[in-house]
Amino acid sequence: MNYSPILIVAGEPNSIFLEIFFKTLKTKKIKSPIILISSKEILKKQMKIFNLKKKIKLLDDENYQYEKLDNKTINLIDIKFNQKKAFEKISNKSNKYIEKSFLMAFKILKQKKIYKFINGPISKKNFLNKKYLGITEYVSKKFSIKDYCMLIYNKNLSVCPITTHLPIKDVAKKINKKNISQKIKLINDFYKKILGFKPKIAVLGLNPHCESIYNYNEDEKIIKPLIKKLCKKYKVSGPYPADTIFIKNIRKKFDVVVGMYHDQVLTPIKTLYEYDAINITLGLPFIRISPDHGPNEKMLGKNQSNPLSLIQAINFLDNK
Repeated sequence: MNYSPILIVAGEPNSIFLEIFFKTLKTKKIKSPIILISSKEILKKQMKIFNLKKKIKLLDDENYQYEKLDNKTINLIDIKFNQKKAFEKISNKSNKYIEKSFLMAFKILKQKKIYKFINGPISKKNFLNKKYLGITEYVSKKFSIKDYCMLIYNKNLSVCPITTHLPIKDVAKKINKKNISQKIKLINDFYKKILGFKPKIAVLGLNPHCESIYNYNEDEKIIKPLIKKLCKKYKVSGPYPADTIFIKNIRKKFDVVVGMYHDQVLTPIKTLYEYDAINITLGLPFIRISPDHGPNEKMLGKNQSNPLSLIQAINFLDNK
């Protein structure tokens, strides 16, 4: 059986990503050929530190056949980056390199021969520079996708925030029927198409206990009437109070919990599953996944980072 390649952008060169990538190669038998977009020099320097012996095959993105790649080597598209040490402090110095890496990946993805994409972490502060809320928004914008959402996926329970990296004071402004409906549709379509079933979706309220001391209550005015309408089409219910939905006997009734803001659902999902979750962007013309962690600059070179999230990302894509 021929497996389609997984395209990987290493992202920030001064991150833990290549460490967990090397650990994944050592611990998991990957069926799909891997195409890595990274700096050859950084790759070799970090391979030496982490004692990985693996053949590197340099690729020309214009002149190679995807179907002839194998999973025994690191198929590398080299993006030049001048850095003397294997690790340095994260700074704006890597911005152009990261951008070139992503643009190379987008060029390949737009050819529609590859549909499996993983990106390593970046520094939002340095690379995104307040232009995008996160990589979810960055990638979606580059493909002119307006309807997208972030799904933090675990096979037992996944979560989706209606708003992502938005300050709390701005969250309520983005809670509307259109925004919630669009994300529930994307979740339902993804589960049906990729996983083969209609998910049971719980929608949380915005306010504590879905109550408000003010005259205007988003839970009563927006969320509750919307759920009443959507439940005719989807397996969706709510609004539920966020402080009890993740209790074991309640959460086991659902496949996905949709929250109104980032930490309302990401804090409990990471508490429950730690590294056993992956970040999937829904709505793109390909499957885009990132391991659910950042660059983690404090752990650089220590060989202590947990590769489970990347392993699960590759597991998810390997048979897709």
